Amino acid sequence: MEKNSKAAFTRRDFVLSASATALAAPAFAQNAGTTEIEGEVEVARRNISSFRSLQWQPYFSNLRNGAILVDIDSRALHFWNEAGEYRLYPSSVPLSEDLTRRGRTKVIRKVEGPSWRPTPAMLKRNPEWPPFIGPGPDNPLGTHALYLGWTYYRIHGTQDTRKIGRRSSNGCIGLYNEHIAEVFAASKVGTQVLLI
Repeated sequence: MEKNSKAAFTRRDFVLSASATALAAPAFAQNAGTTEIEGEVEVARRNISSFRSLQWQPYFSNLRNGAILVDIDSRALHFWNEAGEYRLYPSSVPLSEDLTRRGRTKVIRKVEGPSWRPTPAMLKRNPEWPPFIGPGPDNPLGTHALYLGWTYYRIHGTQDTRKIGRRSSNGCIGLYNEHIAEVFAASKVGTQVLLI
């Protein structure tokens, strides 16, 4: 009899265990590919519904030189050219609130094939980082960079596409290289920038 009870894994038992596993799977799947740390476990905080198009009028008085709005919470960059044509791009945003800068600035310089130097604060946090990386496939600024009126802040491409849609930067806003190339071509020195 004991022999039968050990081997008696019924179809009902199988269905119940499979159901329990299936119910747990969505919670597990939501935690995969994550961006924020909660205790020792990284947890995804993505809200697809917040990745939506916006109108420029609540944020800018005009579109002279175009306008860029970066929504830190939805991890999206909104771009309008002077004619009012609109584009929406997924972006990476600063890793933490203390690295985040919000407010108004503008594009002060555009560089195709930028070089990169970590800031003193970055080197303090990451002393193993190199002091300089020239243009090319290893450059963390990707193929193009828009330098902002705030020291050390940029909107740039990235070679590491896993960062897009995440809190992953040291303060900058990152785009896929093909997207930064579009924004770079359509923006000007003087393009308004607002980070909210």
